[in-house]
Amino acid sequence: MRHTFIKQVAHTCIFAEDLAVTEAFYVDVLGLEKSFDFNRGDDWIGFYLDVGGRTFVEVFKTAQVRFEQSNPINHICFETDDLDGLLSHIRAKGVDITDKKRGVDGTWQAWTADPNGVKIEIFQYTPDSRQFAPHGGVCQVDW
Repeated sequence: MRHTFIKQVAHTCIFAEDLAVTEAFYVDVLGLEKSFDFNRGDDWIGFYLDVGGRTFVEVFKTAQVRFEQSNPINHICFETDDLDGLLSHIRAKGVDITDKKRGVDGTWQAWTADPNGVKIEIFQYTPDSRQFAPHGGVCQVDW
């Protein structure tokens, strides 16, 4: 029997040039709740966002951010139970997001980016999602 020490992803850390704009995107557009701020003395240098289920996004201010397709971490994926509603909400906030499409893994998905260029995938699981099938097998991609 294999012992699993890792429980789940605790947080993902991203860098932001403008903390206020980044906070507005994650709180007002995606609907996450801010947990707390990071300050260095009187300077606001970052914050924590609650994604639910003991998972967070950590944001720190930096002078320059740059996303490249060759980065070893490519995107953040958030789960929703109402992709259609979230798409409408995001578009009403003036943010571009792709139409939903069915992924090869059986999930509904759509893509956007935060103000810093961090790619964001939004997932809605379905009864056919491979993530909940017995482990093993192959998910044949078409991209």
